[in-house]
Amino acid sequence: MTVLIRRARPDDYETVGRITEAAYEEFLEGPDDYYRVALRDAEKRDREAELWVAVGEDGAILGSVTWCPSGSPWRELSVDGEGEFRMLAAAPDARGRGVGEALVRHCEALATTAGASRMWLTTIDAMTHAREIYSRLGYRHVPDRDWYPEEMPELALRAWSKL
Repeated sequence: MTVLIRRARPDDYETVGRITEAAYEEFLEGPDDYYRVALRDAEKRDREAELWVAVGEDGAILGSVTWCPSGSPWRELSVDGEGEFRMLAAAPDARGRGVGEALVRHCEALATTAGASRMWLTTIDAMTHAREIYSRLGYRHVPDRDWYPEEMPELALRAWSKL
């Protein structure tokens, strides 16, 4: 399958928000989960970071990722000279078709262009499929950088990195 990666456009925001929420649905704690609002708000992510979309041959959006350049408030783990991406999402009907890997590789290219020495991302334990993909692509869990969000202090966020 051919996947094109491009910057999101304003007319993509609603679709990206729906896809991102659907991709994360199994990990959310019901309709009032605090993270749901952030997943839906593609416009804010694009304004405060960079939102990239994977588009299929027919022009349909298959997934997205939030690239967090230096200075972005969306950065959780990285410092200057490092790259970070968040909210990698493949539409449920596009899973297993290389969408996530294409988006990760695009972020890696952005990091290389920016001169980053390392790439960071965060997962939760339930994201077993994502963790398998990241492992296959050379990412490793860095336990001493794990953290717990203020909104859900019982939720362990696992730090992953690639040199």
